[in-house]
Amino acid sequence: MTISLGHRSLSTALPARFGNIVLWLIAAIHVLAAAILIATLVSISPASAADDASCTGRNILDDLKVSNPARYEQAVKEADAVPNGKGIFWKIEKPGIKPSWLLGSMHVTDPRVLDLPPRTKAAHDAADTIVIESDEILDEKKASAALMMKPDLMMFTDGTTIDKLLSPEDYTRLEAGLKTRGIPLAAVSRMRPWMISSVVALPACEMARKAKGVQFLDQKIATDAAAQGKQVKGLETLAEQLQAMAELPTEFHMKSLIETLELGSKMNDVVETMTDLYLSGDIGMTMPMLKTVTPEGADDSSDYAAFEQRIILDRSKIMAERAAPILATGNVFMAVGALHLPGEGGVIELLRKQGFTVTAVN
Repeated sequence: MTISLGHRSLSTALPARFGNIVLWLIAAIHVLAAAILIATLVSISPASAADDASCTGRNILDDLKVSNPARYEQAVKEADAVPNGKGIFWKIEKPGIKPSWLLGSMHVTDPRVLDLPPRTKAAHDAADTIVIESDEILDEKKASAALMMKPDLMMFTDGTTIDKLLSPEDYTRLEAGLKTRGIPLAAVSRMRPWMISSVVALPACEMARKAKGVQFLDQKIATDAAAQGKQVKGLETLAEQLQAMAELPTEFHMKSLIETLELGSKMNDVVETMTDLYLSGDIGMTMPMLKTVTPEGADDSSDYAAFEQRIILDRSKIMAERAAPILATGNVFMAVGALHLPGEGGVIELLRKQGFTVTAVN
């Protein structure tokens, strides 16, 4: 397949890029600005959203155990080597202040994710302050209005429309994919490819729940806290999150959009596997899992090194720096995207370098 982008062409082979696309999609799902946009788009025509809120994905790793046990064991070995790769709930301590809590979140409406374990919920309810990635998600309409003040981050402002960048076949595929999610193509025709991909990447069941008013995890945490009279603070603005995605090359986003469309229902399997890993606390397995669906020898390292640096590592550093003075007050419940927790450059290690003791809570 060839993707036309202006006067350039990008030849792609779907199997060789499957894992890379998913890597991008994780980033999109974990950028809350995309979730706010989705909510806005769905509100245009909620009646047209899919009525079936059931999900149909299969766990990729369950199949891999049978089809390729050696590769599965390799993935397990890689996951075990990831620092802080086990657990999504952590205790933060420093002498002289009350303990605080850190939850790795998943920005979805899946009821399994929304159902916080008793100890996690108790920590949330007892906390004085709630910290999330962006407190702007408390008011979707206000947040959307603020984002529209910077249209160049979300939309083409030079007259470009998505149909000019797609072949007729891919354009038809995109139109059909959006239709199943209750979104008319005309509503997003001027939006940048990554914004559109963030909609297509989510399973139709996720969009159906959102259309019915179900909040995603971070939003529910913040809303519940506000209802309890707690102070809710954000670590980033939605504009900052948008800026991070907008700084990546358009070619990168176009490849992701086209390949996402080709994956179709296969994305349900990827999201289901991500959800299972999240619920089991095995966050360190996420990236090794993605490698298992990428044929050996496939390599887009330069593009995805830029992605990891800008979307994960840079933002994790900002989160840890801005969270430190809030955590210093004690009794804080903090929730950020789970992929920001593990690794040498993750939030957990960064907080430890600032003098906090951070330990996993089973």
